[in-house]
Amino acid sequence: MDRANGLQLRYDFTKGRRAPIVLIHEMGGTLESWDDVVLPLSEFASVLRYDQRGVGLSEKVPGPVTVEQLADDLASLLEALSIKEPVAVVGNAVGASVAAAFAALHADRVAALVMLAPATIMSVERREAALRRIEAIERHGVRAAFADGSSDVPARFATLRLATDPMGLCAMWRMLADLDMTGLLPRIACPTLVAHATRDSSRSEQDIARVAGMIPGARMTAINTTHYMAMETPRLVCRTVISFLEECGFQ
Repeated sequence: MDRANGLQLRYDFTKGRRAPIVLIHEMGGTLESWDDVVLPLSEFASVLRYDQRGVGLSEKVPGPVTVEQLADDLASLLEALSIKEPVAVVGNAVGASVAAAFAALHADRVAALVMLAPATIMSVERREAALRRIEAIERHGVRAAFADGSSDVPARFATLRLATDPMGLCAMWRMLADLDMTGLLPRIACPTLVAHATRDSSRSEQDIARVAGMIPGARMTAINTTHYMAMETPRLVCRTVISFLEECGFQ
């Protein structure tokens, strides 16, 4: 645990031979979401992963949360850990939005950005579905978030989902329901890779292409996997991330 931006964040830091790769988990996830990629990535660089505020074993804080606030949490955590060099930031789904916000708002701290199946804006239809999900969680608990069978989280990670704090999960869903990063994405100046999961049930190739199109100089790639890439196909994710960072000259 370390104190960052006024609260305690649980983290795991593996020291390697390059500046850190920071891994930011998805909605309802924890740092364990990255279990299968930490060892391969740590052979290439240092690896930092953490539980975002309100989830996992990080501090639970009442009230709303914003993507800007979550980006500031990461900046504060890096400061607390005395990590001064620019980092590579990798995020999945909502975590990719936090990674992108961090790259936009703390540009001097970021050497490269990888967005896996990013969520950056909600359509009216998806927003209505998100609000229904929030209501279900508040009424019936976290299990209600998966009652419609829409989650493709691998089975061995499912128990962690059910242990999620409902207050923190609802705060994240509300953030996602109101999320619109069209003003932030064009501000990203670092090398950026945006990855589409070809078997993703919640993000189409067109969705991902729109995100990539808003970031100056961003590249887009396709990975034969599901929405939760690092859980489903960790080797593919590691190869994709390391290849991109090598091309960027990440030190």
